Amino acid sequence: MFTSDYLRELTDKAISSLPGTPEAEKLFAPVRYIMSIGGKRLRPVMCLMSCNLFRDKIDEAVMPAVGIEVFHNFTLIHDDIIDRAEMRRGSVTVHSKWGADQAILSGDVMAFVAGECIGHAPEKSLAKAIKLFNKTAKEVCTGQQLDLDFEKKGVVSEEEYLRMIELKTAVLVAASLKLGAIIGDASEKDQDLLYEFGRCLGIAFQIQDDVLDTYGDTKMFGKKTGSDIAANKKTYLLVKALELAGGEKLSRLRGLLGPDNHDPEKKFREVLAIYDELEIRLKAENLAYEYFNKGFQALDNVSVKPERKNELKQLAVNLIGRVK
Repeated sequence: MFTSDYLRELTDKAISSLPGTPEAEKLFAPVRYIMSIGGKRLRPVMCLMSCNLFRDKIDEAVMPAVGIEVFHNFTLIHDDIIDRAEMRRGSVTVHSKWGADQAILSGDVMAFVAGECIGHAPEKSLAKAIKLFNKTAKEVCTGQQLDLDFEKKGVVSEEEYLRMIELKTAVLVAASLKLGAIIGDASEKDQDLLYEFGRCLGIAFQIQDDVLDTYGDTKMFGKKTGSDIAANKKTYLLVKALELAGGEKLSRLRGLLGPDNHDPEKKFREVLAIYDELEIRLKAENLAYEYFNKGFQALDNVSVKPERKNELKQLAVNLIGRVK
């Protein structure tokens, strides 16, 4: 079985070989930039690990795995524009460096490059791979739309929030694993179990991301913390706080979210104090662990020898530990 480090190196090597267009250098410079400033390569590594569960030779899965990573980074470019984010992975965002117009155009071309990479799937898997990719791409965009809609929605339920992050974040992790299983000739049942593992993992990952934006270390996280609170973004923490707060505490929280609050540092401290009073961080981390455990149950039921799953399990365990 291949290690995550080896698969990450394999992915990086394949990414470095992606062709550009000499007559449109400005178009691909931001593409090379966003693909080179780090990132865990979680999705392509999981795709390759999933394929490796069922076969030792994984060459045919490399370019489709890269396609997943290119698509993911395309969504990050546009997401950063929407969120007006200044930092990504410890570096300035694409739109901060090149401007929003260039960022949009370079992001657009990445969606097509991703599709080309998916098209490298072996012929016997190609139709299913393309169908899965197109379905997932539409779901990710739907999740982004729901996220935008939540900005103007006064009350968002926990169920609505979890559905949004399932679409915006989790389905791409799930599709990465299923894509590898498809190329690895896994049974339909095992494909679905790996999809469920990825779906649960992705939901847990996003809940942890919400926690890290408020409680994480900027140097370790790679993004400026506190941006979600500053933007009144409907994270799990805020959704849960609005659900649990009552009386004076709810009035205080709503006041902090109002347009008259012009001191971001004071706002952050006071919102954080309410979160702590309601034990919001603990509730968020407990929910993340629930999803991790549910995902592991699905992985345990995949019909390969338990020792072949060790690398994939360890990768997931490492994700759990990033909050601590």
